[in-house]
Amino acid sequence: MDADDDWNKLLNDHPIFRYPKSTTGASQDTLKSQLELSTTTLPKFTEFDSQNDDPTPSGRRQTMALKDADLIVAVGKELRITCLGDVKLGRSTRKSYKVLHTPYLDFDIHQIALNTNGKLLAIAGTSQVAVVALPRAGYSRLVSDSIECKSVQVGQFYHGAQNSAPVAKIDWHPWGEAGSTLLVMTTDGKLREYDISVDIEEPQQVLSFVPEKKSGAFGAEDESEREVTSFTLGKGDIYSICPYLPQNASVPTSYVHSLECFISAKQEFLAQGSSSASNQLSTLYDYQRKYVNALIKQLPTGSLAFPPTTRSVPLHPPKTISYPALRQGPFLLQPVPRILEGSDGGDGTDMVYLSFDPDEEDGDDEGQETDHLGVIMVAYKDGKVDMFLDVEKVEARWETKYTRNNELPMLAVYECIDLGLISSLKQVTAQPDDAPMLELLRGNHPILLVDPIHPDVVYVHHAFGVHSLNVSPVLENLAQALRIEDDDTDKRLQSTLEQCAQTTVRPILTTFSVERRGSNPIVGLSVPNDVYLTYSIFILTSTLRIHVFPLNLQVEPEKPLPKLITSPLESSVSSTALLKEKNAWLEPAEGPSTFVSLLSDPYIPPPVLQSSGLPPLPKLSLPSTSTSKEFMLTPDTLRYIGKIHEQVTGQIHEIYVAQRAAENRVKLQQEELNRQVAKCREIEQSLARLKQATTASRLEKATEAQKGLIKRLDRLLQSLMAKASPELSEHETKWFEELKRMKEEILGQGKYDEGSLVARVKLLEREYARVMPPLKALLEKEKAKTEKHTEVNRSLGFSQAFEYGKRSNEDAKRISKIEDDLVRLAAKLDISLPRAPLNQ
Repeated sequence: MDADDDWNKLLNDHPIFRYPKSTTGASQDTLKSQLELSTTTLPKFTEFDSQNDDPTPSGRRQTMALKDADLIVAVGKELRITCLGDVKLGRSTRKSYKVLHTPYLDFDIHQIALNTNGKLLAIAGTSQVAVVALPRAGYSRLVSDSIECKSVQVGQFYHGAQNSAPVAKIDWHPWGEAGSTLLVMTTDGKLREYDISVDIEEPQQVLSFVPEKKSGAFGAEDESEREVTSFTLGKGDIYSICPYLPQNASVPTSYVHSLECFISAKQEFLAQGSSSASNQLSTLYDYQRKYVNALIKQLPTGSLAFPPTTRSVPLHPPKTISYPALRQGPFLLQPVPRILEGSDGGDGTDMVYLSFDPDEEDGDDEGQETDHLGVIMVAYKDGKVDMFLDVEKVEARWETKYTRNNELPMLAVYECIDLGLISSLKQVTAQPDDAPMLELLRGNHPILLVDPIHPDVVYVHHAFGVHSLNVSPVLENLAQALRIEDDDTDKRLQSTLEQCAQTTVRPILTTFSVERRGSNPIVGLSVPNDVYLTYSIFILTSTLRIHVFPLNLQVEPEKPLPKLITSPLESSVSSTALLKEKNAWLEPAEGPSTFVSLLSDPYIPPPVLQSSGLPPLPKLSLPSTSTSKEFMLTPDTLRYIGKIHEQVTGQIHEIYVAQRAAENRVKLQQEELNRQVAKCREIEQSLARLKQATTASRLEKATEAQKGLIKRLDRLLQSLMAKASPELSEHETKWFEELKRMKEEILGQGKYDEGSLVARVKLLEREYARVMPPLKALLEKEKAKTEKHTEVNRSLGFSQAFEYGKRSNEDAKRISKIEDDLVRLAAKLDISLPRAPLNQ
């Protein structure tokens, strides 16, 4: 069974993807119609009402997350969890889930975010924010269907009041200590940092990304211009604030060292020039130096050694600079991004920052600061995704009195990607009484998600389906351009950039129904990063329909070998040698011509044959109620069927062309195989001729001649050395003296030198021969005594031998006592006693 069929069959009828019966008291069909984006339900998708929140998936929606092998789904006000490992292995015949009981949280959940260690889950509604402690492993063995979980509401003063600003996005900072730093962005441009382990009510830091309105001033502006929809962490943004560090952070030491080296290099480069601009930059770099020095003082003493060992250490934002960090922006987009045909320019909904190292050879990229290629992707409501290059890195700046506010940072616009939403909606004819179908784009809210395994793949899920964006062709082209280092660097760089490598866009799923003139927005998308689960993508629609597509791991392309670095002398010598005539002594002997293979280039399968696991055509996901109704053939459905037929026909043609190319390649390889077989036979015949008797005799003669030539060469070399240096050098003299000393130490100064090593070795041999016979006799005597003792004790048992030994000891004591008495008596009588006999 295929992986996609397996997961889809296992999760299709899973009860975790069902709405509770108490949801708004409406039937399932009525509820599904309310969750569909159409011209009728469009007002609910565009208006935010914190007083009366309903299940309508308006704004940013991410209600599904994966924690290892556990699937977490938010349905209305419920948090549900189930173990996909148990479902996959079939441990339970009855599919079930557990409800995370949080009685103090009473709001519809729009977003969920899992922290870095997988212990805390942040949830957000329209304007409310809370954190739930997830249960430990083994919860699936509990009998109860509900699990009591600790939960707290975050910042009730800022996110719990009736007039609170709606939440745009929540996320956990990756460098937060213990994974407890929660970032909450609201639509009024306030980014609040909460440390759950310290204080859940008051933020640790508040950053403002929208300029304040000046009192007493009037200006014509759009309200959407002051509404924030998303944020990302990196070194670039539409509005950016740098430096920023969580109040309680855990930062790799290598990152701090790289910052120090980066600032030192900038100051050394600045010291070479002298101008007014250099003076201003000098002041800025001094502030940056103070900031980094304050970070270095917080590092433990062991981390300052060289080479430093990378480890995470707790750090806090320095207080040495009293000025607040400067809000930099808005960014200048050069050139101006193009506007899609049929659109007035949709509002931005989400962004993501991608960082790549063009010369990265290993996976350890922590601490790199300047060598990374930054890519920013921004999604818009009209289905456009802009790709910006972070060419001018954002540096740390502060709001001082010398800061120039007219200097705006810049982003290079590389590509404008069209997801094709406008063209799809234009093909549907609107009803006379309904609004135009393009109005549905107002309820669209695309969200970007980076693949956890392949960071160059970004998924975009929106109200009309899911798209996959593969930016690897762009990155490879840019990395190749950055590696160019020769005399024609500018020309080759320009030619490489003119190749215009584009992002590969593939639609995965479409939820827009031409017949119903509506769509079911995507409310959840997750890619597992667990070894026990298949590498796949999980997609959840607003009607709780789950779709799973397996993915294939990509093979990284081979990196070009680095060029050999030669010295200028070697390069000049090699160039002059080529200009001279060939030397007769170095001219190669005549022989067979070089074998040239027909397979000059390796075979690269066409893209249509390279399966990534995704479907070749987007899968259509329609509500289950549409199957019960009778299908109606309309001009719109005919156009849709014609479009799909055209795509299928085009893919069939591409596959046919790829098949013909593969067949031609197979024929070429077969021909090459025949040529190589024939060449091998020719080589075998040549070897057989060389092994004949005449050849053997010729080889022997050549060997003898070679030996004679080697002897002549040695004599010639000795004569040349004698002519070049007739006297011994200092090192040669020392070497011969050392050899003479070693000879005297071994052989001695004369024939009767007893201190030489040879004489001492001979003496040792004589002593060894003299000592060995008595030792051998003693050894034989000990063996005989041992055998005799063994034979005596062999007939006795353990207890008998023990009693025998005990009595022998007692008799020995008595005999010793009698001997002592006799010695004392003889001493009194002045009688000399003979020596006592030894014990046998």
